[in-house]
Amino acid sequence: MMAQLLTLEGFKAATASNGREALQYLEGGEAPEVILLDLMMPVMDGWEFRRRQQADPEMSRVPVIVLSALDQGRAVGLDPAAFLMKPLDFDRLLQLVRQYCGERPN
Repeated sequence: MMAQLLTLEGFKAATASNGREALQYLEGGEAPEVILLDLMMPVMDGWEFRRRQQADPEMSRVPVIVLSALDQGRAVGLDPAAFLMKPLDFDRLLQLVRQYCGERPN
């Protein structure tokens, strides 16, 4: 649903259902301008994804916005560019995405 909303706003959005798929996507080519990371994912959770992303010099350059129903204290050590609590405030999310992708969607 979030990808659909971002697409309606003119952004190109790719999705992954778990951290492993997200890493494969990043390893496969074009780096996104920002990553929206849910901490609670199956197969590989957001903490493990972020650890592996930070360990890779290329992938670590991509800013991460953490999305979680857990309190912000659980994101300590992840060093996100931003943290948003669920349920999401889509206007705030859009503001952050624009901040990292520029005002003009691509």
